[in-house]
Amino acid sequence: MKITTNTPVQTLGDYAYQAVQKHYKKILKYEKSVKKDEDPEALHQMRVGMRRLRTSVSRFAVALDLSKPISDKNIGKIARRLGNLRDLDVLKEHLEKGYKPRLSHKEQTYLHTAFDAIAKQREQALSIVETTLKDEAYKSFKQAMEEWLEKPKYKDLADITIWQVLPDLLLPEVSQFFLHPGWLVGTEFVKSELKIHHGWEAEKVEQQLTSQGEILHSLRKQAKRVRYQMELFSDLYSESYAAYIGDVKNIQDILGEMQDSVVLTEWLEDVFKSDMHSHLHGLTKLLAENRYQLWQQWQPLQERYLKTKNRHGFHLTILHPKESGFDRENQTHKAEV
Repeated sequence: MKITTNTPVQTLGDYAYQAVQKHYKKILKYEKSVKKDEDPEALHQMRVGMRRLRTSVSRFAVALDLSKPISDKNIGKIARRLGNLRDLDVLKEHLEKGYKPRLSHKEQTYLHTAFDAIAKQREQALSIVETTLKDEAYKSFKQAMEEWLEKPKYKDLADITIWQVLPDLLLPEVSQFFLHPGWLVGTEFVKSELKIHHGWEAEKVEQQLTSQGEILHSLRKQAKRVRYQMELFSDLYSESYAAYIGDVKNIQDILGEMQDSVVLTEWLEDVFKSDMHSHLHGLTKLLAENRYQLWQQWQPLQERYLKTKNRHGFHLTILHPKESGFDRENQTHKAEV
């Protein structure tokens, strides 16, 4: 005897289909505006759609039978080209709204050279995006997506209920996140105990970012992957899960802003060469101050998740989705027995 329920049991395949469909629709929604270069926000949203689709394709690979044009690699190529254009828009926005109003009139005037350089680079990046959205690879991607959504193909694991595999889907990515060496930047082991260096002067922070900035940037990318994957299943977990997603987003945002500041500084140094520090002294100072403030925001989060109990709490939350899902599984199991 089996107990029937009014609530349909969703499979891994169901969830995978919904995620792929949702993010593909978002890509299509903003494609026309991006082609016309009408709105920087449209470019941002299309890029996000591509990134999230890539996450869905990658993380649900165990259940989906997808053709080559919809591969992680091919989606990544398109996303990177959109990303190169978006990065220039972000760079311009940071300079124009975040820093220029706080500079002297002389430095603001000198900064025109930077805006001219951004305009030229953006023209080239836009041309690449326009070509990409017209080429055969992108057309093949769209055709393959339409065909798969019309007649989806799955692997055997797609028929398993989502409740049975949720932790197995999420925990590997979370483990990589917590094992990332970026957590150890600005720390040292003293008699086998991990100590975080607090109270560093701005100069010391700058030295650390110069030598370890790429590692922190890598941690930020891992945080993004964890967040995207966790958000696929937000409706299956409680409020504590949402709180952990919030922390991961904060980590991603803070480390992302820190990296943006480093990239902006390096880009300006490439444009102005040796004149950067002499003619844009005020801007150089503001950029360094910004990184120092972000470092202060990062350390409390770093300290929180270097504590064993907080890491265990994160893992335990993932191990326990909403009870309703497990109740249905248990009821079915008991009825069959």
